[in-house]
Amino acid sequence: MTDTPAFLQDAKDLLTEQGFATSNTWYHGTSSALVDSINEQGLNRSGDKALKAAAKQTMATIGNHYTETIEPVFLTQSKELAYYWASQTVRDRSVRIEGDEQPVVFAVILPEDLNNQVKPDVGAASLLLVQEGEAFMAHLAGVYQANGFNAPEIELRKADRMEYLDKLGMAYYDADIDSSCISIITEDPVNNSV
Repeated sequence: MTDTPAFLQDAKDLLTEQGFATSNTWYHGTSSALVDSINEQGLNRSGDKALKAAAKQTMATIGNHYTETIEPVFLTQSKELAYYWASQTVRDRSVRIEGDEQPVVFAVILPEDLNNQVKPDVGAASLLLVQEGEAFMAHLAGVYQANGFNAPEIELRKADRMEYLDKLGMAYYDADIDSSCISIITEDPVNNSV
């Protein structure tokens, strides 16, 4: 069963035999600690500077070099899946950064020309081979089953790239996303533009 708040449970509206339906609305899950920065600056590739700095400091403490990589903005077509990743972000940050953080989900509505640049996250294949990915696949199976579908079967090394988007809800946008395209999803429909 899921701990996703009811107002974010949208799999019942998106799931079909083929997987998750897509539109020009995407979602990004993250920590509440980043809300002000995202509202001001938008979603930036490799945007969690505090977590990156903490990782760099940890690596320096043990004598290793930290090589920062530029990651794209990760998106999904489901609020429910974005909440899962937001929860993971809060968990990851809690290991290195003190504070009372909560999972939050942002809606991302892109103009058509930019929407065409959202790509299936085939690079997630490597993530899915480790424990973190296994946890996501178990969660995903629960979402499918709670909505009357069998858990998705995907052969990671041979899967068609669209399966990462359709069956797993994994996408990315390889550029920063302006704050004008972003709004936070809240339970209060008056303050929620999506």
